[in-house]
Amino acid sequence: MSRTIIKHGRVLTPWQKLEDGVVVVEDGKIVAVKAGMSTTQAMSGKLIDATGKTVVPGYIDLHVHGGVGYDTMDATPEAIIGMAHWFASHGVTSFLPTTITAPTEAILAAIRNIAFCQEEGTGSAQLLGIHLEGPYISLSKPGAQPTQYIRPADPDEYRDFFSWDNIRLITLAPEIRENKELITYAVQHGSTVAVGHSTASYEELLAAVRLGLSHSAHTFNGMGSLHHREPGTVGAVLTCDEITAEVIADNIHIHPAVVKLLVRVKGVERTVLITDAICAAGMPDGNYDLGGQKVFVKEGIARIATGSLAGSTLTMDKAVRNAIVAAGLSLVETLQMASYNPAQVIGIEKEKGSLEVGKDADILLLDDELRVILTMVKGQIVYCYPTSHSICSQ
Repeated sequence: MSRTIIKHGRVLTPWQKLEDGVVVVEDGKIVAVKAGMSTTQAMSGKLIDATGKTVVPGYIDLHVHGGVGYDTMDATPEAIIGMAHWFASHGVTSFLPTTITAPTEAILAAIRNIAFCQEEGTGSAQLLGIHLEGPYISLSKPGAQPTQYIRPADPDEYRDFFSWDNIRLITLAPEIRENKELITYAVQHGSTVAVGHSTASYEELLAAVRLGLSHSAHTFNGMGSLHHREPGTVGAVLTCDEITAEVIADNIHIHPAVVKLLVRVKGVERTVLITDAICAAGMPDGNYDLGGQKVFVKEGIARIATGSLAGSTLTMDKAVRNAIVAAGLSLVETLQMASYNPAQVIGIEKEKGSLEVGKDADILLLDDELRVILTMVKGQIVYCYPTSHSICSQ
């Protein structure tokens, strides 16, 4: 049996706050979360002294295309493993690699590659499956999705996609007639359905909720806007309690005041932090590729030739820091949006998303500036901040 004892940290589960806490991990699972060391004094195992650090659940990114030069659509193990290691350095312990609108075979190649990497593992942040963003979206709200490949849902095509049994989230435009059957099909096959790149009216989106849609991709971005006489897509997302709402808290896609508005309206419990990061994340300014389109990154902002934003260069640790400032939240509240809520969106909250007995030991140590000092995935240390190796090697 392998045991690790994380001691003397400020533990945020996130609902419990233990000022001198201890988390005990055995064989990749959390077996104890307590205040003080009295019940663990006699335990042997690897000790991690978290004095001066905050111990929190790992972040879960449900919407991320790539990073450090890699993209989900590369469809290679090297790309997924490279992404996973880099994400872990920013606190992500599990994620959904996200596709882009593309020809059938390119999407299938990405899905097959994710299935292979799920089986083999990454040695770092865990793959939870895949987020299929597009191709079943609206030509009226393409964002940076290649318009030439946008199409209505075709059962012969999407059945092939779902045959790999790893689509955990799918973003589509529910106002398109052919896409409505897909909502029901996706839910029946274990996928959460999100509205995104859509001009659905208020009424059309509520009808989609009745079919099983329950999530909103990058809320406010790529969707019909709010008007006081026509609530539109955004109005339905904001007012429908059945919908959880993603937000890109990079202070570029969304003004900080609007992040605050979203959290006030949806509540902490229905808001989900994502990055929507692309291959340019973690890379210098310059020219990159997204779905065959040129992406120009200047001062960390990614755009295609039309001027549309092309995903982000955001990291989850920065999203957490930004959300705290923008929405006036506590770390405890923000952790829920970065950890537990994403797990709940795709139905894995019994295994991940909080520091509770029986759950996977996906754990972070943060310093006072909320930088990631250590990342643990299923009990294995997969990242340690360069100047903190003494903590990781205790």
